Amino acid sequence: MADRPRFFDDLTGFAGTAFSAMTGAREEVHSLVRSRVDEILYSLNLVRRDEFDAVQEMASRARLAQERSESRLTELEDRLNDLEQTLTEPSSER
Repeated sequence: MADRPRFFDDLTGFAGTAFSAMTGAREEVHSLVRSRVDEILYSLNLVRRDEFDAVQEMASRARLAQERSESRLTELEDRLNDLEQTLTEPSSER
């Protein structure tokens, strides 16, 4: 009966070692897969989400600025047309 506890101790030690080895192997496989996925994504010229969001925000701001500029240009053209009409009217109507 003295051999039985030692057997369980050896079995527990073996299980612990196997678990540690499996954990290490899992981390190694995870690292390898992540590295390969990063290489593939890089070769496809894909962008990361944060970069995409930043460019999208810049485009949105540029679109708003363009709309404001177009609105301002329309106002200025209208004022110029009014001024030209005032200047080209016969002097008797002034």
